[in-house]
Amino acid sequence: MFTMMGPERARAWTICLVAALGMTLYGYDAASFNSSYGLKTFVHHFAGPNATKMDPNLLGAANTAFTCGSIIPGYFITPSVSKRFGRRVAIFIGCFLVVIATFLQTFAPNFGTYIAGRLIVGMGHGFVMPTGPCYIAEIAPHAIRGRIMSFWQVSFTIGAFFVYWVAYGLKKADYLGDWQWRTIQILQLVFPLIVGIGILFCPESPRWLVERNRIPEARRIIRKIRAPDEVDAELETIVAAVEYERANINHGDSYLTPYKLIWTDVSVRKRFLLCLVINGGQQVCGNSQLGSFSTLIYQQVFADANTIFLINAIAASFNILFTLNCFWLVDRLGRRFLLITGAAGMAAALLCVASVGVGIKPGPDGHKPYGEGVAIAFLFFVFALFYKPSWGATVWIYTGEVFSQNVRAHAVAMASQWQHVCSAIVSQFFPLFLQNCGFYTFFFFAGINALLCLFTIFFIPESKGVPLEEMDTLFGAKSHTSEQRPLGGDAKGATLAYSGESGDSTPRNEEDKGSGAESVGPSEKNTPSLPSKPS
Repeated sequence: MFTMMGPERARAWTICLVAALGMTLYGYDAASFNSSYGLKTFVHHFAGPNATKMDPNLLGAANTAFTCGSIIPGYFITPSVSKRFGRRVAIFIGCFLVVIATFLQTFAPNFGTYIAGRLIVGMGHGFVMPTGPCYIAEIAPHAIRGRIMSFWQVSFTIGAFFVYWVAYGLKKADYLGDWQWRTIQILQLVFPLIVGIGILFCPESPRWLVERNRIPEARRIIRKIRAPDEVDAELETIVAAVEYERANINHGDSYLTPYKLIWTDVSVRKRFLLCLVINGGQQVCGNSQLGSFSTLIYQQVFADANTIFLINAIAASFNILFTLNCFWLVDRLGRRFLLITGAAGMAAALLCVASVGVGIKPGPDGHKPYGEGVAIAFLFFVFALFYKPSWGATVWIYTGEVFSQNVRAHAVAMASQWQHVCSAIVSQFFPLFLQNCGFYTFFFFAGINALLCLFTIFFIPESKGVPLEEMDTLFGAKSHTSEQRPLGGDAKGATLAYSGESGDSTPRNEEDKGSGAESVGPSEKNTPSLPSKPS
């Protein structure tokens, strides 16, 4: 991949991939929890030597603890840390917290301590998950931003893949005692150490540096990640946008300013509400529950625990391939296409799951016939085929790219943490919902996906190929880099300001061409003189 591009673009790819590995923390955590409670040694350690399974209420509490731990820093701490100290610092703090929590979970003497570890893991994710998409969006070239950001979700599947195959290998290792499940927990150290150390060798976001008035440093970094003929134009555009926001929008730099702007700026509020819906939809469409409770679901289908662990491992392998479809499609077909077809396909798959699950009665042992069980597992694979490149990957891409620089850290953090609010609510009742309603549960999730499909058709505008500094015009606001008129927010338009193959951002008319220093700022007096280009 890197041999077909210049050194600057290869460097940008490398930096973004290091940051994207931050999502492996989430993938590993979800899969490790899902795998651990299916092991007898885990159940015996926390529920007693005579227990056969964990209490569904305790499983829901453990999942909710992670979610609540993520919400508090995600909403109130991470945005300010990211804005004041930089994206890299926020990511590093999150990795450090996950390392601490891993030891707490691994050596937990009781389930209360294990839940405390889950809470701290959630806090770590509350730093990494909102910051990673911002950082990648600010480093990636806009023409291939979607492709690069798709690896954020690919990393989730890599983390899950690693866990599920380790768990499958350990399934018959009862002779290890508590180290059967503790091995799964302690290996969680691998990814936060890789990301935490790797991010220290990555540069800071040039957009953040401009916001902090460190323009010479921003120029040096842009020269490393952009072709020589792109450096001045990009830096001028970033400076113009930041200065416009300072002069006309921000009205101060207090802790509360970005939060106020999210609600008082009509265009930003529109983007924020749209992102709340799609981020919430990502968590209530059924995938989050399948990821955390697939073992519980398959226990209603298969009698053999080895079969369940094998299916989870095979699913994790296919999920990597399914998610990579986003890499090929997102900058060709656009964000809207993937979200619409994804939701429609997910609704159809879950409708079939529910129909088969309800229509086929369990045998004398309380499980479905083996053939019907395989059919249900296959339909969950079909669900993942539609989910992974669409509501899995594309939601993160869209959320990370649509906000302007002055509110990006806060808006992305709040929108992405809404995932955890929705997940906490649904995950708390899902085990009991499944226990009491069985496969009727999936009719509910099929209906949600149908609604998400309709919502996208009528309300989500296309953002493919639009530079970050021009996103404001897409949502009906004045451009922060030129005097062009707002382009409106017609949700049905494929790309309102930009068109072309593979994310080409060629303006459609002469009016949109201004990108030079004389036209990028709101006025001569508001745009500082850029440092002269080094000879």
